[in-house]
Amino acid sequence: MRTFTLPFPTLLTGFVAVLVGYASSAAIIWQAASVAGATAQDIAGWMTALGVAMGVSTLLLTLWRKVPILTAWSTPGAALLVSGLQGVSLNDAIGVFIFANALIVLCGITGLFARIMKIVPHSLAAAMLAGILLRFGLQAFSTLSQNLWLCGSMLLAWLACKALAPRYAVVAALLAGSIAALLLGDVNTMAIQFAVVVPRYIAPHFDPSLLLSVGLPFFLVTMASQNAPGFATLQASGYRVPASSLIVITGAIALLLSPFGVYSICIAAITAAICQSPDAHPDPHQRWKAAAAAGMFYLLAGIFGGSITSLMAALPVAWIQMLAGLALLGTLGGSLMQALTHESERDAAMVTFLVTASGLTLGGIGSAFWGLVAGGVCFSVLSLARRA
Repeated sequence: MRTFTLPFPTLLTGFVAVLVGYASSAAIIWQAASVAGATAQDIAGWMTALGVAMGVSTLLLTLWRKVPILTAWSTPGAALLVSGLQGVSLNDAIGVFIFANALIVLCGITGLFARIMKIVPHSLAAAMLAGILLRFGLQAFSTLSQNLWLCGSMLLAWLACKALAPRYAVVAALLAGSIAALLLGDVNTMAIQFAVVVPRYIAPHFDPSLLLSVGLPFFLVTMASQNAPGFATLQASGYRVPASSLIVITGAIALLLSPFGVYSICIAAITAAICQSPDAHPDPHQRWKAAAAAGMFYLLAGIFGGSITSLMAALPVAWIQMLAGLALLGTLGGSLMQALTHESERDAAMVTFLVTASGLTLGGIGSAFWGLVAGGVCFSVLSLARRA
C-alpha cells in the first residue's frame, strides 16, 4: 500500500499560495460587496462561501487530475464589480453573479470558450480591464497626502520586497500597513470578532440593463483575464488538462453557490504558478500535493471567513485602498502592455481604455460595455480601411 507523504516545503508552498491570494484581493472583494450594500455580516458570509468553494474545487480538480490545479476568485472581476455595483441592491448583484456564471458553464458545455475569446480582440479586452483598474491605482496614491505614514510605509515595504523577493511584495505591504495602523491607533479593535459565520441565501433579481452593463463585461473579464491566463499558466508549466471540463466544474460550483455570495470560481494563474514551481516539489509529478495543501488551507480560511472580514472592517479605508492598488499594479501594467502591443490595434484599444476609465453611463449601461462597443467600432472601421 502506497503512503501519502507531504514534505514541509510542499505544505508551506500551499500556505503561501493561499496567503498571497487573500492578501492581494480580499480587500477588493470587501469593496465590491460594500458598494452593493452588503453588511459586515453579509460580507463575512460571502468570504466563508468563497473559501469553501475554492477549497472544494481545488481539491476536487487536483485529486482528480493529479495536477496542481488551483482555483481562485476573479480579482479583475471583483474590481469591475466595485464600479459596476454602485447603488444596486444585493438581489441585483446576485442576479449578475448567476447570469455571468451561467454563461461560463454554457461556454464549457458547448466548447465555445476558445471561440468567444476570439470574438473580442485580445487588445480590446485588455484595454477594458486596464480602464477598470485605473481607478484603483489612482485611488491608492491619492490617499498618500492624508495618510502619509500608513500608506507610505506600505509603499516602501512593497518596493523593498519587490526588489528582493517579488512574490511576497503584497504580503510585505499588508504586514507593514497593519503594523503602522496599530502604532498610529487607526485600528478599531472593537470590530474584531473571531467567529464562524454561516452564509445566508439572497434571492436573485435580474435587471436586463444591469446584466448587459455589468454581467456581460464581468463574464468577459473573468474568462479573458482569469480563466485564460490560468490555462496558459498550466500549459507553460507543462501540464495539459481538458479546458472544457474544468470550466464546467468551476462554473457550476460558482453558479450553485452564487446566491450565497460566490461571485466567481476560476482557474488560478498567479497563485497557481506558486504551486507549479520547483519550490513546491523538485518532481513536477508531485507538485499536485502543494495544490492539495492549498485546498485544505482554503477550507480553513472559509471556515474562519467571519474573522477575516472583521479584520478588514477594523482596518482604515486607506489601508484597503493602498493594498488593493498595489495588488493590482502588475495586472494594470500587464493589461496596458497587452492592449498597446500591436500598433494596428492601438488606437481602438486606447478608445476602449479611455471610455471605460471615464465612467460613462448611457441608458443605465456602464462604461465597461460602452468601452468595448466604442473600441469595437473603431477596430472594425480601421481594419476595413487598411484592407481597402
